[in-house]
Amino acid sequence: MGSCRVGVACLCLTGLLRCDARQCAGIFRKSAPGVSRGGQQIENVTRQKDTNPMALSKDQVMQALGKVSYPGLSRDIVSFGMVKGVELLPEAIVVSLVVSSSDPTIGQKLEHGVREGLQQLSPGRIDVNVELRAASGPAAGGHGTAQAMLMGNARHVIAVASGKGGVGKSAVSSNLAVAFARQGLRTGILDADIYGPSIQLILGDHQQPVVRDDKIIPIVRHGVSMMSIGFLVDEDNAMIWRGPMVMNALVQLMSDVAWPELDVLVVDMPPGTGDVQLTMSQRVALSGAVVVTTPQEVALIDARKAINMFGKVNVPILGIIENMSWFIPEGSAQKQYIFGNGGGRREAERQGVDLLAEIPLDQRIRQCCDAGTPVVLEEPGYGEIFDQIVSQLRARLQL
Repeated sequence: MGSCRVGVACLCLTGLLRCDARQCAGIFRKSAPGVSRGGQQIENVTRQKDTNPMALSKDQVMQALGKVSYPGLSRDIVSFGMVKGVELLPEAIVVSLVVSSSDPTIGQKLEHGVREGLQQLSPGRIDVNVELRAASGPAAGGHGTAQAMLMGNARHVIAVASGKGGVGKSAVSSNLAVAFARQGLRTGILDADIYGPSIQLILGDHQQPVVRDDKIIPIVRHGVSMMSIGFLVDEDNAMIWRGPMVMNALVQLMSDVAWPELDVLVVDMPPGTGDVQLTMSQRVALSGAVVVTTPQEVALIDARKAINMFGKVNVPILGIIENMSWFIPEGSAQKQYIFGNGGGRREAERQGVDLLAEIPLDQRIRQCCDAGTPVVLEEPGYGEIFDQIVSQLRARLQL
Protein backbone atom coordinates (compact mmCIF):
# COMPACT_ATOMS: atom_id res chain seq x y z
CA MET A 1 0.00 0.00 0.00
CA GLY A 2 1.13 3.54 -0.70
CA SER A 3 -0.34 7.00 -0.64
CA CYS A 4 -1.07 9.28 -3.55
CA ARG A 5 1.30 12.25 -3.75
CA VAL A 6 -1.05 14.45 -5.75
CA GLY A 7 -4.54 15.43 -4.66
CA VAL A 8 -6.25 13.28 -7.25
CA ALA A 9 -7.47 9.73 -7.61
CA CYS A 10 -4.37 8.97 -9.63
CA LEU A 11 -3.90 5.22 -9.28
CA CYS A 12 -6.38 4.38 -6.58
CA LEU A 13 -8.30 2.14 -8.99
CA THR A 14 -5.60 -0.49 -8.59
CA GLY A 15 -6.21 -0.82 -4.87
CA LEU A 16 -2.48 -0.52 -4.32
CA LEU A 17 -2.45 3.22 -3.73
CA ARG A 18 -4.53 5.21 -1.33
CA CYS A 19 -5.77 8.69 -2.18
CA ASP A 20 -5.61 10.79 0.97
CA ALA A 21 -7.08 13.91 -0.61
CA ARG A 22 -10.81 14.61 -0.68
CA GLN A 23 -10.68 16.39 -3.99
CA CYS A 24 -10.47 13.88 -6.79
CA ALA A 25 -9.78 15.18 -10.25
CA GLY A 26 -10.38 11.82 -11.87
CA ILE A 27 -6.85 11.33 -13.09
CA PHE A 28 -6.01 7.68 -13.80
CA ARG A 29 -9.67 6.74 -13.98
CA LYS A 30 -10.90 3.40 -15.22
CA SER A 31 -12.34 4.72 -18.44
CA ALA A 32 -11.50 7.63 -20.68
CA PRO A 33 -13.75 9.85 -22.77
CA GLY A 34 -14.80 8.52 -26.13
CA VAL A 35 -14.05 9.90 -29.53
CA SER A 36 -15.95 13.04 -30.43
CA ARG A 37 -18.77 12.46 -32.88
CA GLY A 38 -18.56 15.95 -34.26
CA GLY A 39 -16.00 16.75 -36.86
CA GLN A 40 -14.96 18.18 -40.13
CA GLN A 41 -16.30 16.66 -43.32
CA ILE A 42 -14.04 17.04 -46.31
CA GLU A 43 -15.50 15.87 -49.58
CA ASN A 44 -13.62 15.57 -52.82
CA VAL A 45 -15.78 14.06 -55.52
CA THR A 46 -14.55 13.23 -58.98
CA ARG A 47 -17.01 11.22 -61.05
CA GLN A 48 -16.55 8.26 -63.36
CA LYS A 49 -19.53 6.67 -65.07
CA ASP A 50 -18.01 3.27 -65.71
CA THR A 51 -16.17 2.68 -62.42
CA ASN A 52 -18.14 0.96 -59.66
CA PRO A 53 -16.53 0.98 -56.18
CA MET A 54 -18.77 -1.95 -55.25
CA ALA A 55 -16.55 -4.14 -57.45
CA LEU A 56 -13.74 -3.55 -54.96
CA SER A 57 -13.38 -5.28 -51.61
CA LYS A 58 -12.70 -3.62 -48.28
CA ASP A 59 -9.47 -5.59 -48.06
CA GLN A 60 -8.29 -3.98 -51.28
CA VAL A 61 -9.14 -0.54 -49.93
CA MET A 62 -7.37 -1.22 -46.63
CA GLN A 63 -4.29 -2.46 -48.47
CA ALA A 64 -4.22 0.77 -50.46
CA LEU A 65 -4.69 2.86 -47.32
CA GLY A 66 -1.84 0.92 -45.74
CA LYS A 67 0.45 2.68 -48.21
CA VAL A 68 -0.68 6.16 -47.13
CA SER A 69 1.79 7.60 -44.63
CA TYR A 70 0.96 10.08 -41.89
CA PRO A 71 2.39 13.47 -42.96
CA GLY A 72 6.02 13.78 -41.96
CA LEU A 73 6.32 10.16 -40.81
CA SER A 74 7.10 6.87 -42.50
CA ARG A 75 4.34 4.99 -40.70
CA ASP A 76 0.99 4.41 -42.41
CA ILE A 77 -2.45 5.49 -41.23
CA VAL A 78 -3.74 1.91 -40.96
CA SER A 79 -1.07 0.77 -38.50
CA PHE A 80 -1.72 3.97 -36.51
CA GLY A 81 -5.38 2.92 -36.16
CA MET A 82 -6.67 6.11 -37.78
CA VAL A 83 -8.95 4.37 -40.28
CA LYS A 84 -12.27 4.07 -38.46
CA GLY A 85 -14.47 2.92 -41.31
CA VAL A 86 -14.59 2.00 -44.99
CA GLU A 87 -17.93 1.99 -46.78
CA LEU A 88 -18.36 0.92 -50.40
CA LEU A 89 -21.36 2.65 -51.96
CA PRO A 90 -22.56 2.31 -55.56
CA GLU A 91 -21.23 5.79 -56.34
CA ALA A 92 -18.43 6.34 -53.85
CA ILE A 93 -15.88 5.01 -51.41
CA VAL A 94 -16.30 6.58 -47.97
CA VAL A 95 -13.29 6.52 -45.68
CA SER A 96 -13.57 7.79 -42.09
CA LEU A 97 -10.43 8.84 -40.25
CA VAL A 98 -9.87 9.83 -36.62
CA VAL A 99 -6.90 12.14 -36.20
CA SER A 100 -5.83 14.05 -33.10
CA SER A 101 -4.02 17.13 -34.36
CA SER A 102 -4.40 20.86 -33.95
CA ASP A 103 -2.74 21.44 -37.34
CA PRO A 104 -5.38 21.90 -40.07
CA THR A 105 -2.86 21.15 -42.81
CA ILE A 106 -2.57 17.58 -41.48
CA GLY A 107 -6.18 16.93 -42.49
CA GLN A 108 -5.61 18.40 -45.94
CA LYS A 109 -2.50 16.29 -46.51
CA LEU A 110 -4.23 13.14 -45.30
CA GLU A 111 -7.22 13.80 -47.54
CA HIS A 112 -4.93 14.23 -50.53
CA GLY A 113 -2.96 11.09 -49.69
CA VAL A 114 -6.09 8.96 -49.21
CA ARG A 115 -7.67 10.18 -52.43
CA GLU A 116 -4.46 9.63 -54.39
CA GLY A 117 -3.97 6.16 -52.91
CA LEU A 118 -7.50 4.99 -53.66
CA GLN A 119 -7.52 6.34 -57.20
CA GLN A 120 -4.68 3.93 -57.95
CA LEU A 121 -7.12 1.05 -57.47
CA SER A 122 -8.77 1.88 -60.79
CA PRO A 123 -7.62 3.44 -64.06
CA GLY A 124 -10.78 5.51 -63.91
CA ARG A 125 -11.87 8.11 -61.40
CA ILE A 126 -13.58 7.16 -58.18
CA ASP A 127 -15.79 9.20 -55.86
CA VAL A 128 -13.97 9.70 -52.56
CA ASN A 129 -15.36 11.17 -49.35
CA VAL A 130 -12.89 11.64 -46.51
CA GLU A 131 -14.24 12.53 -43.08
CA LEU A 132 -11.75 13.94 -40.57
CA ARG A 133 -12.81 13.97 -36.93
CA ALA A 134 -10.76 15.35 -34.06
CA ALA A 135 -10.37 12.63 -31.44
CA SER A 136 -10.96 13.95 -27.93
CA GLY A 137 -9.25 11.07 -26.16
CA PRO A 138 -9.10 7.31 -25.79
CA ALA A 139 -12.09 5.19 -26.53
CA ALA A 140 -14.11 3.99 -23.58
CA GLY A 141 -12.32 1.29 -21.72
CA GLY A 142 -8.93 2.41 -22.93
CA HIS A 143 -8.44 -0.44 -25.38
CA GLY A 144 -9.65 0.96 -28.71
CA THR A 145 -7.41 2.13 -31.52
CA ALA A 146 -8.60 5.74 -31.32
CA GLN A 147 -5.63 6.53 -29.10
CA ALA A 148 -3.15 6.28 -31.96
CA MET A 149 -2.35 9.99 -31.69
CA LEU A 150 -2.56 10.56 -27.93
CA MET A 151 0.56 12.73 -27.99
CA GLY A 152 -1.03 15.16 -30.45
CA ASN A 153 0.87 18.17 -29.04
CA ALA A 154 4.25 16.77 -30.09
CA ARG A 155 5.50 17.09 -33.65
CA HIS A 156 7.81 14.13 -33.18
CA VAL A 157 7.83 11.35 -30.58
CA ILE A 158 11.06 9.39 -30.19
CA ALA A 159 11.14 6.15 -28.22
CA VAL A 160 14.46 5.39 -26.51
CA ALA A 161 14.50 1.65 -25.95
CA SER A 162 16.72 -1.27 -25.05
CA GLY A 163 16.06 -4.94 -25.01
CA LYS A 164 18.06 -5.35 -21.81
CA GLY A 165 18.03 -3.42 -18.55
CA GLY A 166 21.12 -1.85 -17.05
CA VAL A 167 22.59 -0.45 -20.26
CA GLY A 168 22.14 3.21 -19.28
CA LYS A 169 19.01 3.88 -21.33
CA SER A 170 17.46 6.35 -18.87
CA ALA A 171 20.70 8.32 -18.58
CA VAL A 172 20.86 8.50 -22.37
CA SER A 173 17.16 9.50 -22.63
CA SER A 174 17.52 12.30 -20.10
CA ASN A 175 20.65 13.78 -21.61
CA LEU A 176 19.20 13.43 -25.09
CA ALA A 177 16.14 15.45 -24.06
CA VAL A 178 18.29 18.18 -22.49
CA ALA A 179 20.46 18.26 -25.62
CA PHE A 180 17.36 18.80 -27.77
CA ALA A 181 16.30 21.66 -25.49
CA ARG A 182 19.80 23.18 -25.66
CA GLN A 183 19.39 23.46 -29.41
CA GLY A 184 16.26 25.55 -28.95
CA LEU A 185 13.64 22.87 -29.52
CA ARG A 186 10.54 22.64 -27.36
CA THR A 187 11.23 19.34 -25.65
CA GLY A 188 9.47 16.93 -23.32
CA ILE A 189 10.33 13.58 -21.78
CA LEU A 190 7.93 10.86 -20.65
CA ASP A 191 9.17 8.17 -18.29
CA ALA A 192 7.26 5.10 -19.47
CA ASP A 193 9.15 2.76 -17.13
CA ILE A 194 6.27 2.21 -14.72
CA TYR A 195 8.08 -0.32 -12.53
CA GLY A 196 11.38 1.52 -12.29
CA PRO A 197 10.94 5.27 -12.93
CA SER A 198 14.16 7.26 -12.66
CA ILE A 199 13.81 10.40 -14.77
CA GLN A 200 12.87 12.47 -11.71
CA LEU A 201 16.16 11.47 -10.06
CA ILE A 202 18.39 11.91 -13.12
CA LEU A 203 16.96 15.34 -13.95
CA GLY A 204 16.92 16.38 -10.30
CA ASP A 205 13.33 17.29 -9.50
CA HIS A 206 11.10 15.54 -6.96
CA GLN A 207 8.33 18.12 -6.58
CA GLN A 208 4.72 17.06 -6.77
CA PRO A 209 2.97 18.04 -10.00
CA VAL A 210 0.02 20.40 -10.05
CA VAL A 211 -3.41 19.35 -11.32
CA ARG A 212 -5.36 21.93 -13.28
CA ASP A 213 -8.67 21.35 -15.08
CA ASP A 214 -8.38 17.60 -14.49
CA LYS A 215 -4.96 17.51 -16.16
CA ILE A 216 -1.54 16.94 -14.63
CA ILE A 217 0.84 19.79 -15.42
CA PRO A 218 4.31 18.54 -16.42
CA ILE A 219 7.31 19.52 -14.32
CA VAL A 220 9.81 21.70 -16.20
CA ARG A 221 13.50 21.16 -15.48
CA HIS A 222 16.54 22.15 -17.53
CA GLY A 223 14.18 23.47 -20.19
CA VAL A 224 12.45 20.09 -20.55
CA SER A 225 8.79 19.34 -19.75
CA MET A 226 8.80 16.01 -17.97
CA MET A 227 6.39 13.50 -16.52
CA SER A 228 7.06 10.29 -14.64
CA ILE A 229 5.02 8.06 -12.41
CA GLY A 230 7.86 8.66 -9.98
CA PHE A 231 6.33 12.09 -9.33
CA LEU A 232 3.03 10.51 -8.30
CA VAL A 233 4.00 7.72 -5.92
CA ASP A 234 6.30 7.31 -2.95
CA GLU A 235 9.71 6.32 -4.31
CA ASP A 236 10.22 3.55 -1.73
CA ASN A 237 7.01 1.71 -2.66
CA ALA A 238 7.20 -1.14 -5.16
CA MET A 239 4.71 -1.07 -8.06
CA ILE A 240 3.27 -4.55 -7.61
CA TRP A 241 0.94 -4.38 -10.60
CA ARG A 242 -0.28 -6.80 -13.20
CA GLY A 243 -0.32 -5.94 -16.89
CA PRO A 244 -3.75 -4.25 -17.13
CA MET A 245 -2.91 -1.92 -14.23
CA VAL A 246 0.36 -0.92 -15.86
CA MET A 247 -1.33 -0.33 -19.21
CA ASN A 248 -4.01 1.84 -17.63
CA ALA A 249 -1.38 3.90 -15.81
CA LEU A 250 0.60 4.36 -19.02
CA VAL A 251 -2.42 5.40 -21.08
CA GLN A 252 -3.40 7.91 -18.41
CA LEU A 253 0.14 9.32 -18.31
CA MET A 254 -0.23 9.95 -22.02
CA SER A 255 -3.80 11.25 -22.14
CA ASP A 256 -4.26 13.02 -18.78
CA VAL A 257 -1.12 15.14 -18.85
CA ALA A 258 -1.40 18.69 -20.21
CA TRP A 259 1.58 18.46 -22.51
CA PRO A 260 2.46 21.81 -24.11
CA GLU A 261 3.18 22.21 -27.79
CA LEU A 262 6.42 20.29 -28.33
CA ASP A 263 8.83 19.89 -31.18
CA VAL A 264 10.02 16.57 -29.80
CA LEU A 265 8.93 14.24 -27.01
CA VAL A 266 11.47 11.68 -25.81
CA VAL A 267 9.91 8.53 -24.33
CA ASP A 268 12.12 6.57 -21.94
CA MET A 269 10.85 3.04 -22.51
CA PRO A 270 11.21 0.19 -20.03
CA PRO A 271 13.57 -2.62 -21.01
CA GLY A 272 12.20 -5.58 -22.92
CA THR A 273 9.59 -6.09 -25.64
CA GLY A 274 6.39 -6.50 -23.65
CA ASP A 275 3.03 -4.81 -23.16
CA VAL A 276 4.35 -1.28 -22.63
CA GLN A 277 6.40 -1.31 -25.80
CA LEU A 278 3.50 -2.68 -27.82
CA THR A 279 1.05 -0.16 -26.35
CA MET A 280 3.34 2.77 -27.11
CA SER A 281 3.97 1.53 -30.65
CA GLN A 282 0.28 1.06 -31.42
CA ARG A 283 -1.23 4.07 -29.67
CA VAL A 284 1.36 6.79 -30.20
CA ALA A 285 2.55 8.28 -33.46
CA LEU A 286 6.18 7.34 -32.94
CA SER A 287 8.50 9.07 -35.38
CA GLY A 288 11.06 6.38 -34.67
CA ALA A 289 13.08 4.57 -32.04
CA VAL A 290 16.64 4.89 -30.75
CA VAL A 291 18.05 1.64 -29.35
CA VAL A 292 20.64 1.77 -26.55
CA THR A 293 22.99 -1.15 -25.97
CA THR A 294 26.43 -1.99 -24.65
CA PRO A 295 29.02 -3.71 -26.87
CA GLN A 296 28.48 -6.98 -25.01
CA GLU A 297 26.82 -9.79 -26.95
CA VAL A 298 24.40 -10.43 -24.07
CA ALA A 299 23.04 -6.90 -24.49
CA LEU A 300 23.14 -7.04 -28.28
CA ILE A 301 20.94 -10.15 -28.35
CA ASP A 302 18.17 -8.25 -26.58
CA ALA A 303 18.77 -5.07 -28.58
CA ARG A 304 18.21 -7.16 -31.70
CA LYS A 305 14.85 -8.28 -30.32
CA ALA A 306 13.84 -4.67 -29.68
CA ILE A 307 14.78 -3.71 -33.23
CA ASN A 308 12.76 -6.61 -34.63
CA MET A 309 9.77 -5.68 -32.48
CA PHE A 310 9.73 -2.11 -33.78
CA GLY A 311 10.06 -3.42 -37.31
CA LYS A 312 6.94 -5.55 -36.90
CA VAL A 313 4.88 -2.49 -35.91
CA ASN A 314 6.38 -0.30 -38.65
CA VAL A 315 8.33 2.02 -36.35
CA PRO A 316 11.59 3.07 -38.02
CA ILE A 317 14.89 2.68 -36.16
CA LEU A 318 16.60 6.07 -36.05
CA GLY A 319 19.86 4.59 -34.89
CA ILE A 320 21.82 2.70 -32.24
CA ILE A 321 23.71 4.29 -29.34
CA GLU A 322 26.47 2.15 -27.87
CA ASN A 323 26.87 2.99 -24.19
CA MET A 324 29.72 1.93 -21.87
CA SER A 325 31.93 1.48 -24.93
CA TRP A 326 35.22 1.68 -23.05
CA PHE A 327 36.75 2.72 -19.75
CA ILE A 328 39.88 4.82 -19.19
CA PRO A 329 41.43 4.18 -15.75
CA GLU A 330 42.57 7.17 -13.74
CA GLY A 331 46.15 8.10 -14.57
CA SER A 332 46.09 6.22 -17.86
CA ALA A 333 45.27 7.12 -21.45
CA GLN A 334 44.62 3.56 -22.58
CA LYS A 335 41.07 2.46 -23.28
CA GLN A 336 39.87 -0.70 -21.55
CA TYR A 337 37.06 -2.44 -23.45
CA ILE A 338 35.34 -4.03 -20.47
CA PHE A 339 32.21 -5.13 -22.37
CA GLY A 340 33.90 -5.87 -25.68
CA ASN A 341 34.88 -3.70 -28.61
CA GLY A 342 32.73 -2.57 -31.54
CA GLY A 343 29.60 -4.60 -30.87
CA GLY A 344 27.25 -1.66 -31.42
CA ARG A 345 28.93 -0.70 -34.69
CA ARG A 346 28.75 -4.23 -36.04
CA GLU A 347 25.09 -4.51 -35.07
CA ALA A 348 24.28 -1.19 -36.72
CA GLU A 349 25.92 -2.40 -39.93
CA ARG A 350 24.04 -5.70 -39.71
CA GLN A 351 20.71 -3.93 -39.25
CA GLY A 352 21.43 -1.26 -41.85
CA VAL A 353 20.96 1.61 -39.38
CA ASP A 354 23.15 4.45 -38.12
CA LEU A 355 25.47 4.17 -35.15
CA LEU A 356 24.66 7.49 -33.52
CA ALA A 357 27.42 7.50 -30.89
CA GLU A 358 29.78 5.51 -28.71
CA ILE A 359 29.65 6.72 -25.10
CA PRO A 360 32.36 5.62 -22.63
CA LEU A 361 31.86 4.17 -19.18
CA ASP A 362 32.67 7.17 -17.00
CA GLN A 363 32.05 7.79 -13.33
CA ARG A 364 31.29 11.44 -14.13
CA ILE A 365 28.12 10.29 -15.87
CA ARG A 366 27.12 8.31 -12.80
CA GLN A 367 27.90 11.23 -10.50
CA CYS A 368 25.83 13.63 -12.59
CA CYS A 369 22.88 11.22 -12.69
CA ASP A 370 22.95 10.79 -8.91
CA ALA A 371 23.20 14.56 -8.42
CA GLY A 372 20.29 15.29 -10.75
CA THR A 373 22.43 17.31 -13.14
CA PRO A 374 22.63 16.15 -16.78
CA VAL A 375 26.20 15.45 -17.81
CA VAL A 376 25.65 17.40 -21.04
CA LEU A 377 25.46 20.55 -18.90
CA GLU A 378 28.48 19.74 -16.75
CA GLU A 379 31.00 18.17 -19.11
CA PRO A 380 31.61 19.88 -22.48
CA GLY A 381 32.88 16.67 -24.04
CA TYR A 382 29.62 14.88 -23.38
CA GLY A 383 27.67 17.93 -24.43
CA GLU A 384 29.38 17.66 -27.81
CA ILE A 385 28.58 13.94 -28.09
CA PHE A 386 24.88 14.46 -27.44
CA ASP A 387 24.77 17.55 -29.66
CA GLN A 388 26.05 15.36 -32.49
CA ILE A 389 23.37 12.76 -31.75
CA VAL A 390 20.67 15.43 -31.81
CA SER A 391 22.01 16.87 -35.07
CA GLN A 392 21.76 13.44 -36.71
CA LEU A 393 18.22 12.93 -35.43
CA ARG A 394 17.16 16.40 -36.54
CA ALA A 395 18.47 15.72 -40.02
CA ARG A 396 16.60 12.41 -40.14
CA LEU A 397 13.34 13.93 -38.87
CA GLN A 398 13.76 17.25 -40.69
CA LEU A 399 13.48 19.15 -37.42
